[in-house]
Order: sequence, then C-alpha cells, then structure tokens
Amino acid sequence: MPRKKKERKIFVLDTSVILYAHNAITNFEEHDVAIPITVLEELDQFKKGNDTKNFEAREFIRLLDTLSQKHNLDDWLPLNGTGKGKFRVIMPQDMPKHGGDAPETVNGHNGSETNGKATKPPQHGVRVNLDATKVFDDDKADHKILNSAIQIKQEQPDRPVILVSKDINLRLKAKSFGLQAEDYETGKIKNVQELFTGSIQEQRVSSELIEKLYENQCFDADELGADQNQRPNGYYILKNGRKSALGYFNPDNAKVERLEKHKISGIEPKNAEQVFAMHALMNPNIRLVTLQGVAGTGKTLLALAAALEQRREFKQIYLARPIVPLSNKDIGFLPGDIKSKLNPYMEPLWDNLKFIKNQYKETDKQFKQINEMVEKEKLLISPLAYIRGRSLSNIYFIIDEAQNLTPHEIKTIITRAGENTKIVFTGDVYQIDTPYLDSQSNGLSYLIDRIKGHPLYAHVTLVKGERSALANLANDLL
Repeated sequence: MPRKKKERKIFVLDTSVILYAHNAITNFEEHDVAIPITVLEELDQFKKGNDTKNFEAREFIRLLDTLSQKHNLDDWLPLNGTGKGKFRVIMPQDMPKHGGDAPETVNGHNGSETNGKATKPPQHGVRVNLDATKVFDDDKADHKILNSAIQIKQEQPDRPVILVSKDINLRLKAKSFGLQAEDYETGKIKNVQELFTGSIQEQRVSSELIEKLYENQCFDADELGADQNQRPNGYYILKNGRKSALGYFNPDNAKVERLEKHKISGIEPKNAEQVFAMHALMNPNIRLVTLQGVAGTGKTLLALAAALEQRREFKQIYLARPIVPLSNKDIGFLPGDIKSKLNPYMEPLWDNLKFIKNQYKETDKQFKQINEMVEKEKLLISPLAYIRGRSLSNIYFIIDEAQNLTPHEIKTIITRAGENTKIVFTGDVYQIDTPYLDSQSNGLSYLIDRIKGHPLYAHVTLVKGERSALANLANDLL
C-alpha cells in the first residue's frame, strides 16, 4: 500500500516563541507557519537593548525582511530550504459576530451556506464565531494573537491549525476556544527526571578492586565490567559492604582514578558529590563544567573557591548571573542609580565571596589577596548582560542561575570562549524564574543533555544540602 501523505498543518506562532528562538519559523518541517501582525508590533518593543531577547527580535526582523524580498507578507511565501512549508503574516480582519455571515461551527455544527457556497466546517469544537478581545473584555496583544489563530482557522477550515506559545496561559485560552495549542518543543529535552547526573553509585564491585584503587590509585576502566558507565569525566561511588572509594574516569588513559578530599580556598567538600565537583572545577583538561542542584548544595561556593585557588592560571575571574526582576518588573522601577538597582541581584554572589573570606583572619595573606582582586577587578562580579560582548580569553567564567537562560543564550556564551578559558554554569533546573522557560526547555537542562560524554566537559548533580539543617528541612518537607 502507498504511504499515506502527512497532513500539512498550520502553526501560528506567538511573540514568546520568536523571543525564545528567532529561527523558529524554519523548524516546522513541511508545515506552514503564520505570524500574527501583533507579534511584529510586540517585537518592535524588544528590538533595542543588549539582552538576548533583543538580539532574537532583531534577528527575526532581519530574517523576515530577507524572506519577503519583492513579496507581500500577507501572501503565503515559501520558506528557504528543501521540504519546507510556507509562511505568511496574518493581517487583522473584522471578527465575525455570533449569528452573522460566518459559518456556525460551535461544537461540530454540520456547516452552512456563505454567499451561496457550501462551507466545510472546521475541526470539532472550534469556536470561530467568537472574538477573544470581547470574550476576555481586553484588547491586549495575547487576545489579538488568539484572534489571528481563529481567523486562520476560518480561512482554512479543512486543515489543522495549532497555536504555538511558550505562554501556558495563552495556550489554555486557545484551548477554551477549541483550538489546538502546543509549547514550542525544539530545544526541549524529553525527560528531565532522567537528566544526566554525572556520577554513578556502583555497589557491585569487588572488595579487591576497591583495595587495588587504594594501592595503585587507579585501575583499568574495563575492570568495572560496565562499558555504558565509562563516560569521559564520569564519577563513581564504589562500594562493597563497608569498603568504599571515590573514582574518576579519565578519558586520556581509560582508567578509573582515585579521588580524595582536598580543602580549596578554605572550603572543604562535605560529601562525595562536592568532591566530584571540586575535581571537575580544578581539572585543567575540563574546560566546561555544569553544576546542578537545589539551593544550599554549594554550587556557587565551590565554583568560586576553585576559581580563587586557580587565580594565577587566569587573567581574570568573572562571576555573573542573569537579572530576572521580581514579578517580571523592569529594574527601572527600583530607586537609585544603576549600581543601586543591580546590587540586590548580585548580593547572593557577594555573600559567597564573604563566606570564603571569613575562612581566614583579616590579617591573613589570603584575606588581603581577595580584597585586592576585587579592587583591581581581577575578580569581577557583574550582571550577565554587562559581560556580554567582552573578550572571554584567559578567563575563569562562572555563570550562576543558568537555568534562567535559554539554550541560545548558553550557546552564545560558550561560543565566545577563547584560549585558556574555563566556563562553569551553576543552577537548579527546577527553580525557573522566567515565565517562558521550564525544567525541560531551559538552557542548563539543554546543555547537560546535549554535551554529556564530551572529553572537554564534566557535570555533577549535587544532591545533599550543606547550608544548614534548617535549610535541608525546608528542601525535604516544604
């Protein structure tokens, strides 16, 4: 039997999708893509600035301009690339009134006559006879975008029309009209519960193998008898009864090497995962590190301690984090100059630095060295937006709260790495502070999933909180 031809769909994209990935319209295979004119109006507000969303807005506008050379945007135009569909911009039309000329399509009505021509009803349950701005009594952009999807469904009643949005509430509103609505899936990992942890607890090893690790400090990785566990820069907790050891798979010699606890910049690791993290942060052959874990597991503290310990190996240490304003308000509403506005967002980073300084007396050489590094900007704590565009050569670069970055932002940062640069991303993939990201689509999850197994990369998931017994109680029970 001949293969059934795939049904071509029409995807209507909202502004959040474009700000997440400017090339989104090219990622729908042979299906067609429609952009409401309201999206272009909203992008106009984002085209100025240095944040990634500003970059995405500008790049999309340029892409649209290139695709529409000598054509009208309200016509279906071919997308560049083999097997691609078409796209168009949806211009607003008067929404049909209930009982007017538009075909009744509430809950699968059988159809009607329009201007003497039979009209095929749209998919079951689509409420194309309603105006979202009237239903929600609000003329805001989201409702205009919803009307555009309804309009396309009126024009193409025999084709599936899907509204694609990173905004959960807009998807719910679309579904209340009977429209299909989906999240933008490109760049989304399948199952965050199975995200790579970076370490394996192996309890079936022989006591002789553990003794060999202590005696020789290493053994051939093949002796573990589990090829699938021999991931470059992977870590092991080896156990047999009361005997245990910590190991590291060195991809250069294919051996499992023994790891021990070492105090770094006055900070001593308190559990196995912190030992693994310290090793990855201090290993000169590992140029990219991700640390994932809940609050209080020591991610940022360990990264900063390792950077200070290696201060002579790098020209500068950058410690940065994205600014995610409270309740999504712009920082402009805060009082004071720009430094005063940004201080609240940077304070957690300064707290980690103060904790390391407090491991020493004020008269100690190490205490004075840290103060001197800050004064001479050898150590720089700054919002991520202020570091974008700088040269990243000979830098130890720590990015905190990386779960609030998009995959494109993560890629942009890494591709700027020059010679002798080490980049460390820390964060908790379940603690998302931006409205259009989640545990599956944020940049940190994406990076861990895509780069695992590369010899230049190491990842450690920190599982035990070490901040205090009270903090652990909150993480476990609240």
